[in-house]
Amino acid sequence: MAYHLPVLLREVLEGLAIKSGGVYFDGTVGGAGHSEAILKADPTVRLIGTDKDDDAIAEASGRLAPFEGRFSLHRTDYKNFAEVLDEEGIEKLDGFLIDTGVSSHQLDDEARGFAYRKKDAPLDMRMDRRCSLTAKDVVNTYSEERLCCIFREYGEEAFASSIARGIVRAREKNEITTTGQLEALVEEGIPPKFRSAACARKVFQAIRIEVNGELDGLKECVIGLLRRLKSGGRACILTFHSLEDRIVKQAMRELSTACTCPKSFPVCVCGKREEIKLLTKKPLTATEEEIAQNSRSKSAKLRVAEKL
Repeated sequence: MAYHLPVLLREVLEGLAIKSGGVYFDGTVGGAGHSEAILKADPTVRLIGTDKDDDAIAEASGRLAPFEGRFSLHRTDYKNFAEVLDEEGIEKLDGFLIDTGVSSHQLDDEARGFAYRKKDAPLDMRMDRRCSLTAKDVVNTYSEERLCCIFREYGEEAFASSIARGIVRAREKNEITTTGQLEALVEEGIPPKFRSAACARKVFQAIRIEVNGELDGLKECVIGLLRRLKSGGRACILTFHSLEDRIVKQAMRELSTACTCPKSFPVCVCGKREEIKLLTKKPLTATEEEIAQNSRSKSAKLRVAEKL
């Protein structure tokens, strides 16, 4: 299975503004497209990468082999960045990249169960296959109320209630085990006039987020990484759906805002100072040319900030 083309590669490299001798962190290595470009940008830079997926670590290890001695990879969640950087003896970074998207490899590998287009794939969806919770567990054991909440909050699904109800009724007869079964149940829960070829996308996204805890601690992670940058260090964060982008936007706004005292106060008493400068007031998106070459770049949003 091929790994996806690195999304917004030119924009990421420009955003990071690679410095000679710099240390960079790629929190979601994937197929190492971005990591390779960072290492190629300057022969003196060092890269530390993380990924939860063992396939990604194996792929990245091979792709980055020509840069031996200049990179290290850790199979872990990027939210554990503090432990990784401490282990590597790195106090401050010159830049970091987080790409929160699911890789094409994961979507295209039928055994992973991420995509509703793979009709007979097992309901798995784990990015880290060491974890016990699977999509099958979520679909077959969560209460109707909890499923409804997940579909509504993580998938922004308008018909969350009827879809959850249909799933619970169906599993009373037989366990739901494949992506095709789940897709059919989602379609049944949506009124005919609102159905489309991709009507299961939101529910699959919601279950994937739940299985992998994708939003848990994201804001704290972004703030922590931003504070781990050297002065002048750059942050690039790629998101692929509105929930993640909203969290990243809030985290960056929090650190880019100075005094938060009420306007009625004659002087500042909070003492808050700006910690970062936002370099993208609006997120960067893929060009039409890139979208034509890589359709999965269509939903990508890139936010860039610089540490003061």
